[in-house]
Amino acid sequence: MQIRGQRAIDPARATEIQQALIRENYLSGSPTGIWDGATEAAMLKFQGDHGWQTRLTPDSRALIKLGLGPKTETTAQNEISSPAGMN
Repeated sequence: MQIRGQRAIDPARATEIQQALIRENYLSGSPTGIWDGATEAAMLKFQGDHGWQTRLTPDSRALIKLGLGPKTETTAQNEISSPAGMN
């Protein structure tokens, strides 16, 4: 039987999430890149405070709200070509 799907959060992604949670005052300290209990608790609190599920982490809506959603080529191009304040 082949195991599918993500089993652990990549350290680089964990660091990004931790930085965003620190910025939003849900986590304190410095990002470690390790998905630990404090990070998981902060993510669950963030999700719960926004009315999203709190059993699985991270919720895609929470990642988007933290500014960590997917970037599309169109979005990146608009950011480059749009004058400041015009987005």
